[in-house]
Amino acid sequence: MTAPAATQPGLTTTKAPYIEAAQARGELYIVQPYEQYSDANHDTWRRLYERMTPRWARYANQRFLDGITTLSLDPTRVPRLEDVNQFMRPRTGFRAKPVSGYVPAFRFFDCLRNREFPTTITIRDGDVLDYLPEPDIFHDIGGHVPMHTDAAFADTLVKFGECAHVAAEIVQGISDTQEQLRTLTSIQQAMARFFWFTIEFGLMRGPTPDECKVYGSGLLSSFGEVQHAVESPSVQRAPMQLEWVINQSFEIHRYQPLLFVIDDFEQLFDDVRRLEQWMKDGKLNNVAPGGPAIGEADLRSFLEAGH
Repeated sequence: MTAPAATQPGLTTTKAPYIEAAQARGELYIVQPYEQYSDANHDTWRRLYERMTPRWARYANQRFLDGITTLSLDPTRVPRLEDVNQFMRPRTGFRAKPVSGYVPAFRFFDCLRNREFPTTITIRDGDVLDYLPEPDIFHDIGGHVPMHTDAAFADTLVKFGECAHVAAEIVQGISDTQEQLRTLTSIQQAMARFFWFTIEFGLMRGPTPDECKVYGSGLLSSFGEVQHAVESPSVQRAPMQLEWVINQSFEIHRYQPLLFVIDDFEQLFDDVRRLEQWMKDGKLNNVAPGGPAIGEADLRSFLEAGH
């Protein structure tokens, strides 16, 4: 009797032996084993891409739509990161860098500084398209990376990455351990809140005064929330205010009730420069308490920076 053909284990989020093995070896930066994607993985990408396309056309900002065109993504198959980089790097110098899992905060921001975007290679389970236990390749490539083809947005990410180095220098100069950890926690909360309310969940003024468009990747990769963010009367949409953003806590497991609106990416870049200056001036040392919680690995990544 002929043995049944072996099936590929696939690269499904939380169910990928390749990722588990890499993590067991302590490997954070990996290669994308493209041949391991199963037919089910490719079908999940196809379904996600197909249902998001009309929502992108309606709610996404124009630079995101231009980025989708630039990347020439295949709507039917999980993208090869080397192909994505081939189209992206000539535009802004950015490249997708495959990782095996969570990247501690300083290392993540340092990647941005070097025009690298840590990219998850697994894809969510096709049985639960709207449930995302952790980032996947559709969130990273379908949500984040098209924006990385825009020069102004890419420069903003690089500047934000530079802020992490400023933060590391500041806290490493504090001799009292307790004060060092308190200050670092406050600065990291400010940075995390800024990133959340801009890069992940940011809105931008549309072509008309009463219109908003989406540029945040958390929205651009969410079928339900991208519409909710723009149209729901329950969402408060406030003009971008740095003072408010760095003191505003958030929860990750529900639709966001508060979003901030920028005029353009030049404003966003200016806000990152202000964030950096406030950091140097000590204005981030005592932000309002609340979420997000800052994990030990993230704190350690800043304390060990440059060692």
